[in-house]
Amino acid sequence: MRHHDQITQARKLLSYLDTRTTALADSIYCKPVSDYTCPQQAALEREVFFRCAPINIGLGCLLPNPGDWMTHDYTGVPILLVRQPDGSLSAALNVCRHRGARVAKGNGNGASSFSCPYHGWTYGLDGKLIARPDERSFATLERSTCGLRTMPVVEKYGMVWVCPTPAATFDVDGLLGDLAADFTVYGFDNFHHYETRVLQRQINWKLAVDTFLESYHIGVLHHDTIGPLYYSNRGTFDGFGRNLRWALPRRTIGELRGVPEDQWDLIGQTIVVYLLFPNTVLVMVQDHLQMWHIFPAGNGVDEARMYVSLYTPEPALTESARRHWNNNFDLLMATVENQDFPVSEGIQRGFYSGAQENVVFGRNEPALQHYHEALKSALAPGGQLLNVDGNN
Repeated sequence: MRHHDQITQARKLLSYLDTRTTALADSIYCKPVSDYTCPQQAALEREVFFRCAPINIGLGCLLPNPGDWMTHDYTGVPILLVRQPDGSLSAALNVCRHRGARVAKGNGNGASSFSCPYHGWTYGLDGKLIARPDERSFATLERSTCGLRTMPVVEKYGMVWVCPTPAATFDVDGLLGDLAADFTVYGFDNFHHYETRVLQRQINWKLAVDTFLESYHIGVLHHDTIGPLYYSNRGTFDGFGRNLRWALPRRTIGELRGVPEDQWDLIGQTIVVYLLFPNTVLVMVQDHLQMWHIFPAGNGVDEARMYVSLYTPEPALTESARRHWNNNFDLLMATVENQDFPVSEGIQRGFYSGAQENVVFGRNEPALQHYHEALKSALAPGGQLLNVDGNN
């Protein structure tokens, strides 16, 4: 976040503390419970958000060196990302063009090619077919037409986006809008990947996203974890197209009052939460970044799979550094995995009880209201998220 924006947000937060209020929406918002339980809507969401639209993968440091590669199956489409010799990223369907087997599994580094485990067809880092056993049996099938099917991938502001639809195009700055200005100053290009954990819970994927979009619950649910560190039910909110940003103040933020504004450091006195529509949550926490990528799992509507990554501005080269980042990850899990998600699983089961037709978001929950209005808009006719302009 640019420094003049930090000053604006800090002024708001200090004012909210003085007036005992927070950023407010114009009215309450009612969200049908069926949006979390309807199989037909779940199928539409999978198609619109996770098959036909760009998805944020994480920071580029997941693949720091040429020959580094990773597979990604969370959208339901098998994807292979590879760091090329020239430093660029490529993305392709992780599907052999012979009989459809996956040519890579998991992740790794130092690759020079990928060989299908079924019949040995071999592909270069760029996805081009470079060898196939018994070549003469396939002589009439041009090798140049048998490479891995590529898909669009963009690396910008230190982050990576990929679209599971090979024929699509997308513009990252168009997706981010004015929010892009925040990411020009964080220096994510220089961050380091510390650890990623994969979680799976019996909740609708949107309910998992909801967890991160309000602080109203912090003083109650998190009274013994982050409650002593942060103010509950206080925060700024700004919408950026379908994306959003909100900031939660630490209980030490009053220290800024004794510091000249040109020296204010908002990041050190807050948690800054970004929602990159539709399923990626970035959490700036003082000296590091947490990223949550949340997907529907299984074939139903009641299961979410999430991978959460911790990124650091410096590599963890010492035992002291590793202990510091492990403590941060443990606090994160104690808060979200052990408190938020168990409550959310109870909420998901309760949706089927008939107790309520709607979920209510209060005026003090503007980020939730903004997010669910964005979901509604994107699912409406004409709400497409990208352009399709040809075939690969």
